[in-house]
Amino acid sequence: MDEILLSSTNGRAEKATFREALLKGIAPDRGLYMPERIPVIPPDEIASYAKMDYHKIAFQVSRYFLGGQISDKALRAITKDAYDFAVPLEHVYEKKYVMRLDQGPTASFKDFAARMMGRLMQHYLNKEKRNLLILTATSGDTGSAIANAFYGLDNIKVVVLFPEAEVTARQRKQMTTLGKNVQIIGLDAKFDDCQALVKTAFADRELDYLNLSSANSINIGRLVPQTVYYFYAFSRLCGSADREIIFSVPSGNFGDMMGGVIAMRMGLPVKKFIIATNENDEYPIFLKTGQYTPIVPSVNCISSAMNVGHPSNISRLVSVYNGSMDETGAIGIMPDLKQMRRDMYAISISDRWTGETIQEAWSSHKLLLEPHGAVGWAGLQQYLTDYPEHDTHDQVCVSLETAHPAKFPEKIRELLGLDPELPPSLEGIEEKEEQYDTIGKEYGEFKAYLLGRYGS
Repeated sequence: MDEILLSSTNGRAEKATFREALLKGIAPDRGLYMPERIPVIPPDEIASYAKMDYHKIAFQVSRYFLGGQISDKALRAITKDAYDFAVPLEHVYEKKYVMRLDQGPTASFKDFAARMMGRLMQHYLNKEKRNLLILTATSGDTGSAIANAFYGLDNIKVVVLFPEAEVTARQRKQMTTLGKNVQIIGLDAKFDDCQALVKTAFADRELDYLNLSSANSINIGRLVPQTVYYFYAFSRLCGSADREIIFSVPSGNFGDMMGGVIAMRMGLPVKKFIIATNENDEYPIFLKTGQYTPIVPSVNCISSAMNVGHPSNISRLVSVYNGSMDETGAIGIMPDLKQMRRDMYAISISDRWTGETIQEAWSSHKLLLEPHGAVGWAGLQQYLTDYPEHDTHDQVCVSLETAHPAKFPEKIRELLGLDPELPPSLEGIEEKEEQYDTIGKEYGEFKAYLLGRYGS
């Protein structure tokens, strides 16, 4: 396979290999790396995935981006080791399904990207005898997935920043009870403030010697693994390439959504992507009006991991549709809105609507959703109401459930009067001892923290 180079969405950085982009995290010009071309998978190969286990599909899809940069033997071993858990497609009614991406070690869809990315980084670092300091911001589940994926690795240290008031106790404890090479920092701030500190640190040349990299969805290493479960769902529910599938994706920082868009550009037959946000509705407004305005500060909703007022991956989406957007949200070249609207339907779901969806899904279908999955399911139901021509008995629709309901016990008890059963990954976490630091949201304080802890 020909090697695919990556360019920055800001257009002012040198091209990079996948390995270089993975280990850098963000481009030197503060842009995000995107493949210069998106490879297309032949329809007969996509059809063959119906007979493959998940980890084998992951190998096949990832190889299109990593060909020539890692041996097939090493990549097969990485995907097999990363994906040793189930990916249930729960039937709800007719051909409407919920894909439960909550069966991994931290009960979140972030496990799919974090586990493979961590193993890829370790592979390259071991060959080069290098160390990395991972900086990442989380609005909920990214932090625990990254912390667990990199926990105990000798040549990688991890720093996770999170908004103290906007994660659940269980989400927090999944990060703060680990220790070793994982350091957690709480801020009295919003996710966007945490993300801004991380991006500023990457652009600070005085910190270059710390070998900084990122592990949230600004890193291209997160997006490639997130294309795979779209192919998996299609292979299990559609099979042949002459059928089209509809996906509903609850969206915060838009990494999950970008994985789906990349899968579509690779040849996956997608009829429509439903982009369902919470009350942070900057993208639905943009798709409708062509005007993009970040929400500052972001709105605190019960779907806390989606409380993002300016999703980093919007710049990647704009680039796919032949536009340009810088890291602040300023549009240099307007993307092809007509094509975006053909491919996507975007909707904002209020907290009240989210709660009502959790109740209705349980009462009508015994479908147990948490707030993020409920946003996706509500978006799908509204789309089918708005476009009844697509609400047919044999139209395959898949809504993504991105976290386990047991991570949100207070809200589930309030709405349904029941306690979700704990998955193995959450058992005993309430009794574990926590340890994390707190800082303000000024960059100078964060920089001093990094230099004091890791600069010697």
